[in-house]
Amino acid sequence: MAREEKISELEILKQSLEEVEKQKNDYYDQLLRLQADFANFRKRTEEEKRKFLEYGKEKVLEKQINIFDVLQQALKSAKKGGKIEDIVIGLDMISQEFLKMLKEEGVEEIEIEKFDANFCEALEYAECEEEEGKILDIYQKGYKINGRLLRTAKVKVAKKKENGNEKKEEVK
Repeated sequence: MAREEKISELEILKQSLEEVEKQKNDYYDQLLRLQADFANFRKRTEEEKRKFLEYGKEKVLEKQINIFDVLQQALKSAKKGGKIEDIVIGLDMISQEFLKMLKEEGVEEIEIEKFDANFCEALEYAECEEEEGKILDIYQKGYKINGRLLRTAKVKVAKKKENGNEKKEEVK
């Protein structure tokens, strides 16, 4: 009887081992399928991302081509010996087209009157009677894109006069 119980226990253990082995194989197969699904998902999303970037680039280039067309017309007019007024009108049209494209892409000019290191880069300080930190000249405008800083403005900043002498200080 003890031998039959041991055989019975052995059968139960073998059966249990087979069930655990089957469950392990099932888990392993699930893992392999999940890994393959994830690899496919990653490839698919990378391809979609590439296509979105390509499409976005095409849209921007299409707008730039329109601006280039206007530039070509202005250049053609200038080469024909057009009047200065017509050339200025053409340049203004180019500027307006380009500004329109920038706005459509979410780019906006940074409006500044007083120096702010978050949006400006001081290229020069000038001692004068103006309020300290006032922007005296903008060498290069600053821009934001969708609320984020794209480029800082390059500016000349007022500095209080010392001893009544007019002095300029270059920043490097």
